[in-house]
Amino acid sequence: MLPDDLATQLRLWRRDFHQYPELGYLEMRTASTVASILHGLGFELQLGKEVMSEENCMGKPSEEETKEHLEWALANGAKERFIKPLSEGYTGIVAKMDFNQGGPTIAYRFDMDALPIQESKELDHFPNEEGFQSKVPNHMHACGHDSHMAIGLGLASWIAQNKRHLQGTIKLIFQPAEEGTRGAKSMVEAGVVNDVDYFIASHIGTGVPHNHFVAGNNGFLATSKLNISFHGVASHAGSHPEAGRNALLAAATATLNMHAIARHADGASRINVGELHAGSGRNVIANHARLIVETRGNTSKINKYMKNQVTAIVAGAAEMYQLQYKIETVGEALNCHCSRDLATILNTCAVNHPAIINSQLESNDSAGSEDATYFMERVQKNGGLATYCIFGTDLAAGHHHERFDINEASMLTAVEILSQSINDIILMHSS
Repeated sequence: MLPDDLATQLRLWRRDFHQYPELGYLEMRTASTVASILHGLGFELQLGKEVMSEENCMGKPSEEETKEHLEWALANGAKERFIKPLSEGYTGIVAKMDFNQGGPTIAYRFDMDALPIQESKELDHFPNEEGFQSKVPNHMHACGHDSHMAIGLGLASWIAQNKRHLQGTIKLIFQPAEEGTRGAKSMVEAGVVNDVDYFIASHIGTGVPHNHFVAGNNGFLATSKLNISFHGVASHAGSHPEAGRNALLAAATATLNMHAIARHADGASRINVGELHAGSGRNVIANHARLIVETRGNTSKINKYMKNQVTAIVAGAAEMYQLQYKIETVGEALNCHCSRDLATILNTCAVNHPAIINSQLESNDSAGSEDATYFMERVQKNGGLATYCIFGTDLAAGHHHERFDINEASMLTAVEILSQSINDIILMHSS
């Protein structure tokens, strides 16, 4: 496949995924399409529960929602040959190609899920102009995961074409539920990177300019996503207020105290109560309340401190108002430190690429949170190298925005840098 042909194919893949966005653990049309293409390229596939630990799927949709979405996926182009192992919402894929026993095992991760955002209907929004806007109300690829999958499939195409010249084993990991930092831990606990020597995750955009590159991004904060519920006793607010146990007041008390947690001396710490829902009527003591909360920390240790403080505050508020509570962790990620030797290889690949204007070896700029850090930690603990790289692009609007869009030319550059990294990693490993 010539570069011009591949550039066209990348656009076609990306635009197809963009039109059919699916949320985390519901990527059934998406994952079955990816699996079908990888199978056609000659990769050995593992799907669903083969590559995902059931007990570590944080924030997974209900069985009813999953079944309903399966029907939608089948009606909208899901590949029936590959749908069965994905049908319960375990939508991860590991595609493997072995070359010989002498080389390294290299893994690349690509995320697949979309966001619950209504895409802009403005006529000058590029996907609207070109006719590939989301067909799903209130769902959108607003973070670039559609392009990540296209890049992954482009890399797979290059690997299939060049397999006679490669050594070792290459794994392509297509991960569900990155949004909310939910899906990676499940795949890690299923052991998909236990044999990996070199691991590379990547992202497009994140504020990095077009034709710029970051080889090792160390700026991710550790995080915990928490759903907190209080369960009290309802009572008439006029006639018997003393009989009630007010969950709304417990939630409000907890919220104020969470935002008053002392900051940590060892690095950045964050807390946010994003939503509070409580009560059922003006004259009823609220017997239920629900908080949507996240903590973050410069390190996993600092994030654990924040999470422990939240737990103590919630328990104290529940005791104060004499009611029950529950804290559910629905997403989590670690901080990371990229392996400099592996980042150096990617940096060299980028420096030598004709389209790259500037390549940065390392960045410590704040970059939110990413659950690819679970893969990175496992590989590094096992003695391997891991990094997280960023391909710069022009953005029509910021990530998670209704007008989000990328410069599609960035995808071919990404494929070419990642494919060159395979050659350079094999060369380094054998020297």
